[in-house]
Parts: sequence; C-alpha cells; structure tokens
Amino acid sequence: MNFSAAREFALQLDSQDPLAAFRNDFVIHDPNLIYLDGNSLGMLPKAAQEKARQVVEEQWGKDLIRGWNKGWWESPSRVGDKIGQLIGAATGQVLVNDTISLNLFKLATAALTLQPNKTRIITDTFNFPSDLYILQGIKNLLSTGGLDYQIIRIGASDNDITPDLAALEAAIDENTALVTLSHVTFKSGYLYDMQRITDLAHQKGALVLWDLSHSVGAIPIHLDACNADLAIGCTYKYLNGGPGAPAFLYVNKAIQEKLSSPIWGWWGQKNPFDFNLDYEPAPGAERFLVGTQPIISLLTMEAALEPTLQAGMDSIRTKSILMTDYASFLTENWLAPFGFSLGSPLDPAKRGSHISIRHAEGYRINRALIEEMNVIPDFREPDNIRLGFAPLYTSFADVWEGFDRIKRVMSEKRYEKYSKQKLTVT
Repeated sequence: MNFSAAREFALQLDSQDPLAAFRNDFVIHDPNLIYLDGNSLGMLPKAAQEKARQVVEEQWGKDLIRGWNKGWWESPSRVGDKIGQLIGAATGQVLVNDTISLNLFKLATAALTLQPNKTRIITDTFNFPSDLYILQGIKNLLSTGGLDYQIIRIGASDNDITPDLAALEAAIDENTALVTLSHVTFKSGYLYDMQRITDLAHQKGALVLWDLSHSVGAIPIHLDACNADLAIGCTYKYLNGGPGAPAFLYVNKAIQEKLSSPIWGWWGQKNPFDFNLDYEPAPGAERFLVGTQPIISLLTMEAALEPTLQAGMDSIRTKSILMTDYASFLTENWLAPFGFSLGSPLDPAKRGSHISIRHAEGYRINRALIEEMNVIPDFREPDNIRLGFAPLYTSFADVWEGFDRIKRVMSEKRYEKYSKQKLTVT
C-alpha cells in the first residue's frame, strides 16, 4: 500500500465509522490541528462547556449554598456510579473524589494495614512514576511502626515494551500484601490481563489495586467480573473531564467494611452533620471520602461523560483497535526508513489506545511537530513519542495526516533546529 492509498483507506474507514458523529460533540477550534494527545488531556465536550457555564452562573450564582441540597452533596457517589458503568462496577463501589495520588495513598495504605503480617508490595517499572513515589512514601511512613516493607519492581522482558510476566508471577508469594499495576502502561501502552493477574494474586492471598488512568474510557473494563479488589483512575484523559478534574476510586463491596481509610475526613464520617467530635467511618466506600469536593469541575466532568456513555465501550474499543493497528502499520511501513521503531505491542489484545513511536531524536521531533506542523503528541523519556487515539473525536484521516506531517519533519530535517534541552512539560 503506497502512502496515497493509505489515505484513501483512511477516508474509507471514516465513511464507515459508526462513531464519526460524536466528533461533533466536541469543541474543535482549529480543523487543521491533528490532536493526538487525548491520552494526556481529552478534548472539551460541548456538553461540559455548557455545564460549566450553567454550574457557575445558575447553581453557584443563583442557588448559592442551597446547591448542596440540590445534588452537590451526593455528586461523588452519583458520578461514581456513572463511571462504574464504564468499568464494570455495580453501584456503591465507585466514588469521584480527590486526586489519583491521594486515592492511591488511601487505598494502598488501607490494603497494607489490613494485612499487617505481610510485607511485600509488587509493582513494575512500567507503572506511572507518581504511583511509585506514593508507594515509597507509604513504605517510609509505615516503617516508623517497625514494619519492613519491600517494594518489588518487575522489569521488562523486551525493549521496554512488555513487562516480564514470568518474573511478576514468580514474585507474588504468600508474603505479598498488595499487587498494584497500571492496567495500561503509560509509555508502551501495554495492556495487562486483569483477570489473570488478579486471580494469581488472590491465589497467594494478596490484594490487587489497578490504576485505570490509561484505560478508562478507551477499553472495556470488568472490575466486578474479575473480582478486583481496588482501583483508581483519572477523568481528564479519555473521559474528557478537563485539566485537574477529580479522580475516582473503586472498592469492591466484599471488602469495604474491612478497610479503614488512613485519612479520617469530614465527608468520610458516618453522620457529618451531627458534628460529633469523635470519628466514626461512613458505611461502604464512602469512608474513603475526605473533604469538600471541587463541585464545579466535578459536575463539569459529569456532563463530559455523556458521549462515552452513549457510544458504549465495545464500540469505542473496536475503533481504537482499528486506529492503533493502522498507526502501527504506518509506523513500520513509512517511518521505519527514517529510523523509527514501534514502541508498543503489535498484538492489539495487549495494547491500549495509544502507541509509542521511538526515535533517538524523539524529543526534537516532538517539538517540531507541535511548533511547526500543528500536530500535538507528547514525549516520554528516553525516546518515546506517544500518539493517543481518542475514538470519539479522532478520525482515521487525522491519523494519516499526522503521519504525513511526521514524514515531512523527517524528510525536511525540521527537528534539527531545536535544542536538545527540554522544556518543563514534554
């Protein structure tokens, strides 16, 4: 297939795309922009734009404090249940609140203190670094009580694409308290088999905590069916909730009453408006709430969920696979002569909705794409340009056009004018 034929193929796929109309649900100021960074920050849904205006002008502006009795107070659980529909969780198990890091701290600490005689925490080098920082902080905090936790980080089985599954399985033993992994890894897009890992951990008596940040909204997830214990995730990537939108947590009903949050906050109190001076945990997952929620961003994010809920995760996943397959083909057939290699699994069953293309000059190429070619991907050390495909608003023609502009950057050597010194945000 030559490059022009590849474009015709892209246009044919767009003409047959059952999700194509959802693109109209998003604010697109520049039709010439090729936005391939929805895996970092999703586009603005028109419904969220209108909801933000309505919340500020009407709910806050007119209702003032009366808004708490008009749906604000219940919003963490109400919106959590909507996200639950996307991640296979029955009602009463998902809460929208706080940040990913804070939710990880709460759930991981609760899991470890539930099993005080087990001291191994299993994760991998593919996990998002901030997740690893939180685990290190928990280890340091709990060690003051005399416990000596070990954090075991599993490495790669190939060129930083696939985790070493044999080493992971061997590391999970009867002394393991917690296994915590990113469902889809942030660099290569590798997709873990949630059922397999969860079953293996449970066989050894360990709890499992999944970070869904790079999979929620892009991949069907079945937390209840997999009997997952705990999960966290963000809402500003494929869920399009906006920068800094609140995160979410999941606690399986079977263990909710066994766990205790390490942060005893007012919203996690059983009867907060009794104003008792001694803490009593709220029933169920709500004990993991802490303080007052960011209502404007939370309600804006709730509106942003609507296109995803309407489209359905199976349809989204079908398109995602087609897009990443197409992008992988273009990488291997059109970018390889310029020194690129694919930094993601070839098997779509082991891949999320983004791919990495690797090049020694990846950072400078990324700069040229953003600053000269009106293409927005992102860069991750040491040599990964990540291309994220959001099925609700990314077209197949976008994919073709993005790769055509990458070819122009390389053939015209546009990247050579940029410094190797990196900007703060890559």
